Amino acid sequence: MTTIRDERTPEQRESMPLLVVGTDRFLSGCGGAEGGASYAAWACCPDNADRVFNWVSRRSDQQRVRLVIAKGYRPGPGCAHLSIYAVHDGHPALR
Repeated sequence: MTTIRDERTPEQRESMPLLVVGTDRFLSGCGGAEGGASYAAWACCPDNADRVFNWVSRRSDQQRVRLVIAKGYRPGPGCAHLSIYAVHDGHPALR
């Protein structure tokens, strides 16, 4: 069973239809992800997808970075924990 922590507001769920998802190298297998992988996802609008993807790809804690459609996204069976963050104005990915 995957635990999902979604920090988006209802409005952000509508305005940010894409997720840039990475497997967290450091948190997988421990804490809330004990026995499985920890995924982190950054929700964004299509105009920012390339910048967010590049930002996540450069992070040393993320591997297997991929872009997915947020609506209906469910992580695979190996995922124990998924955190979803919103990329808003001022977010480091957009600087």
